[in-house]
Amino acid sequence: MRCYLHAFLLCVIFIFLSLLYAFNQLASTLEDGGERRVRERGLPDGSGRDSAHPLRKRPGLAGLPHGEEGVDRCKSQSGSYWNPYWRLPADVCGVNSFLESSFSERSDSDVQELRDERSHLAVVACGPRLEETLTMLKSAVLFSKKPLHFYIFAEDELHKSFTNALKLWPRSAGTNFNFTIYPITFPKENAKEWKKLFKPCASQRLFLPLILKDVDSLLYVDTDIIFLQPVEDIWALLSLFNSSHLAAMAPEHEEPRIGWYNRFARHPYYGKTGINSGVMLMNMTRLRGKFFKNDMTTVALRWEEILIPLLQKYKLNITWGDQDLLNIIFSHNPESLYVFPCQWNYRPDHCIYGSNCQPAEVEGVFILHGNRGVYHDDKQPAFRAVYDAIRKYQFGQNLETSLLQPLEVLLQATTHTYCGRASHLFTKRLKQTIRSVQQDARKRRW
Repeated sequence: MRCYLHAFLLCVIFIFLSLLYAFNQLASTLEDGGERRVRERGLPDGSGRDSAHPLRKRPGLAGLPHGEEGVDRCKSQSGSYWNPYWRLPADVCGVNSFLESSFSERSDSDVQELRDERSHLAVVACGPRLEETLTMLKSAVLFSKKPLHFYIFAEDELHKSFTNALKLWPRSAGTNFNFTIYPITFPKENAKEWKKLFKPCASQRLFLPLILKDVDSLLYVDTDIIFLQPVEDIWALLSLFNSSHLAAMAPEHEEPRIGWYNRFARHPYYGKTGINSGVMLMNMTRLRGKFFKNDMTTVALRWEEILIPLLQKYKLNITWGDQDLLNIIFSHNPESLYVFPCQWNYRPDHCIYGSNCQPAEVEGVFILHGNRGVYHDDKQPAFRAVYDAIRKYQFGQNLETSLLQPLEVLLQATTHTYCGRASHLFTKRLKQTIRSVQQDARKRRW
């Protein structure tokens, strides 16, 4: 009988402890939920850490400056270096501008919806790239249906020009968008080397995950990009990432016989023909948390630890600057890269020797990349025709009669070139995009 009594007492104690543990877990969950709501509302919680989950795919807006926070607290800086803690100096911040009603005027549900839908687009502009960058941004605004946030990294002398130009764009034009302008910033170590690597300021893209610490995901594009369909379509590729993917890019070449990396590279590169970084989709939360395998040490390194040693080892062997460094990194970590098809980054290489981008043959070109300076010379008039059509288009005009039809006329005069003969691929998807945009505009008017 005494044994049964002991067993009964043990059961009672066990049940009591279980209930105590359950109540403790419930209280902890409620406390975490309260802290999370505080962070989402942008209130200080005493922590400077990135709260995004490493497997989260949607972008976060935590940490973006609000409309009521002016730029008075920001110090003007030449932007030639940044501190060793991989942050912008405390008294330097991006110049933020909202071309829509401020967050303070929105309900919590509106802010949450905006947070879920917004696409985050970054570009780096130095030297005579103002007009080219504005043309790229215009194509994004014209054809996108969901909100956009632009992160513009530019030399100080370009800041005012960008702000003045973008504020002149009508709010009724396409999607709502806002923008933040940042100075060009590099680590103190080798700052001059980084700035002059390949093209002026191009290597800034390598440091975006370390500067934009509160941005979860980001689409980086070169200034010579033209969107031919909504930005949210490439943004949606984030949902195709598996648990290992942290970035997405297109191959440098489709045809190995004309590939550059497989014929000339003096360093490791990704896959058979390398990758092109002109259009780069990133889950930056994962990128910041990843330990990268490398050929410099047996120890895996974080992103902020690998860049400077990598430059020191390969600076005499790289031709295409930061793109080569990205090829080296992903050659050792191929599981981390999602490769999207060539129509998301269509360049003269895909048609200069004859059409060699099969996905574009079927679906058309989604994003046009005018590298080799083809927007500004007569070597590839088909590419220049698309660029000029977007650049000259005035907001508010009919997209079909004022953009598409004049463009088709211009493209007919380029058929003496290989890319001109493939130029129907440039308008194949553009026609669908314009039709969809106009249908949405009619629905809003009704």
